[in-house]
Formats: sequence, C-alpha cells, structure tokens
Amino acid sequence: MACFLVPAVEAIVTTVIAKAVSLHESKISADGEIKTLKGDKIPLSKKISRLSGFLWGGSGLLAFEHLWHGEITPVFPFLTAANDPEQMAEVFHEMATAGTAMAALVTVFWAVITFAGDKILKRSVTQAEEGSV
Repeated sequence: MACFLVPAVEAIVTTVIAKAVSLHESKISADGEIKTLKGDKIPLSKKISRLSGFLWGGSGLLAFEHLWHGEITPVFPFLTAANDPEQMAEVFHEMATAGTAMAALVTVFWAVITFAGDKILKRSVTQAEEGSV
C-alpha cells in the first residue's frame, strides 16, 4: 500500500547528498579537472546520482502501480488505508518489511555494479598503461 514511500525517502536523501557532493567536487583543481577520489574515473556525485535515479524510478513505478489499483487517491489522506487505524498498522508493517527490503535491494544492486564498474575501469587503465610502456 505504501511500500514505495521508503525508497522515495531514500531517493530524496541521496539526491540531496549528490547535490552536496557535486558542489564540493565543482571546486576545480589547477589543471581544470574535477577532483575525484583516489584514481576513480567516475566522480562520486555521479555514482550517487545513479543510485537516486534507480530509487526515483522504482518508487515512481510502484506509486503508479498503487495508483492504478486504487490504493492511492488524489485527495487527502491520499492512502485509502489511512481512513482505518487497523489498515494503517498494516501499511506501517508493509513499509517496514517490503519497503525497506526493496530500498536495501536497490542499494545493494547499485553498490555491486558501482564496485564492478570501478574494477573494470581500473583494469582497463592498467592494461592501457602496460601497453604504452
């Protein structure tokens, strides 16, 4: 019913963090390149922006699905279950279980592909350096 709210809140937090990191990275070094962490080729702000994109997309699709099934209405209180206290307990349980699990799964997926991408980029840089020597 409201499981999409947990990834949406994480998306809001990661978007704010990505903006803050981007502002920090926008301090240009003497050679005109964006500062990155120890040899990374992809700035941290872009990596975090990818996570927030995954989260926004997933929570948006879930919100649409809940709207489609009539669990969300365009008038206050927005959730049809909010009219009954017993159903609200069910909503909170769903947010704590399904919502948290979805947000965690998306974050783990993002971490794995980010780690793999960094390893692939470092390997390709190493091979290019060995080939030019």
